[in-house]
Amino acid sequence: MTPDLAALVGSRICHDLISPIGAIGNGVELLALTDGDTGAEMELINESVQNANARIRYFRIAYGAASADQTISRSEILSILAATARGGRFTYFWQVQGDHHRRLVRCALLLMQCFESALPVGGDIHIEEESGNWFLRAEGTRQSIDHDLWDSLTNPQLRHDYTAAQVQFALLPGFIREAARSLQITTTSTQITARF
Repeated sequence: MTPDLAALVGSRICHDLISPIGAIGNGVELLALTDGDTGAEMELINESVQNANARIRYFRIAYGAASADQTISRSEILSILAATARGGRFTYFWQVQGDHHRRLVRCALLLMQCFESALPVGGDIHIEEESGNWFLRAEGTRQSIDHDLWDSLTNPQLRHDYTAAQVQFALLPGFIREAARSLQITTTSTQITARF
């Protein structure tokens, strides 16, 4: 059965935005109850707004359409990742210099979401590019690898029943083909690496 990718993407986006939007609502409620200094409440609201904004920008690149000639600037990616990481479980090391084609950046962002799903308590994600080859590495204190799910990245003929939280796995093989690349994944007990 072919998954309804549009529905899965919609569900994924809604799920990921509920937390920062809920925090904004909580901050507004606290403001209504507060007499005097509202610094802590305003800080909570501001941080949540920045996080929601970063997630929307991330999703626009990761799930949006990308023509062959579109590029994404390094400064935009750094801004998105810094806001996404603030107060979260992951640290991102974007060691890619310069601007790059959106299709390649999209593949990297989707791979990063794949890595995040395998690191339940968080970790470090490193992204590098050299001579047109992209290398990603994820390290964390604990890994949870669904081998069938990960095998579906390099063997799209394998049928997998994707959930909204796994939609990046369903989309990535097609986007890798669209970028005229091939994907290689290696997992060990301490890290996951990918190259395309």
